[in-house]
Amino acid sequence: MRRYQLFEFEDLPYFPKKIRNYGTDFLQFVANQFNFYEGLIPILQKGIQKSGRHQIIDLASGGGGGWKSIIPQLQKVESKFQIRLTDLYPNITAFKKQQAQFPEVLHFENQTVSALNVPSNLKGLRTMFLSFHHFNEKNAVQILQNAVEEQQAILIVEAQERNLLNLIKFFFSPINVLLTTPFIRPFSIGRILFTYLIPIVPFFVWWDGFVSVLRTYTLREMKEMTEKLQNSRSFEWEIKKIKSGPVEILYLLGTPKSRQ
Repeated sequence: MRRYQLFEFEDLPYFPKKIRNYGTDFLQFVANQFNFYEGLIPILQKGIQKSGRHQIIDLASGGGGGWKSIIPQLQKVESKFQIRLTDLYPNITAFKKQQAQFPEVLHFENQTVSALNVPSNLKGLRTMFLSFHHFNEKNAVQILQNAVEEQQAILIVEAQERNLLNLIKFFFSPINVLLTTPFIRPFSIGRILFTYLIPIVPFFVWWDGFVSVLRTYTLREMKEMTEKLQNSRSFEWEIKKIKSGPVEILYLLGTPKSRQ
């Protein structure tokens, strides 16, 4: 299936912040509720160890992703680590909620952080959960190139493949939004209003989810990106698909050879 670089509402700078946050809150809730990243724990541990640091810099964090379920599992195999959430449009309310649950482990950046050019003071394993597909090929390559230039390990994770089956699955995402919204915390009148009375959130989640499938890079495409990088051979690249919870996960792990 051909890749299409269509727009997602979440990427639009003028898209209402509240509505964007309702959407990322839904994705965060689903990722934690169904433990999407269970199978990634050994990969995360490997990335931390090969990075030479005990810090994770989470890029394009959205509503905080699946860290609520990941952190307790990672703590069983990795004794000490720190996580810093970042985003181009940081969802501070969601970040604070996550931090309150893991105050000793999880922190966040208040200011805008671009995955294309990560500030040099943010060092550690860079992670991107379900966000790499938001970037066109030129920018996706730049994300990887920036990691190579800064000699920082990077882990890219996608929870869907670009195929017809996943397109069909996302047709039902509005139903999932309607069913799960009452259980998302903190409770918000605005979330109820724009989910049930003025159903912008279900439509927004449906469109962005459908387009996400069409934008997701294949394993082959990710491998081709690494081959375009300057000094690509200074990194070790692991690009695979694994079963994780109820989904199949595509991942790319790049680690500097000099630290191994």
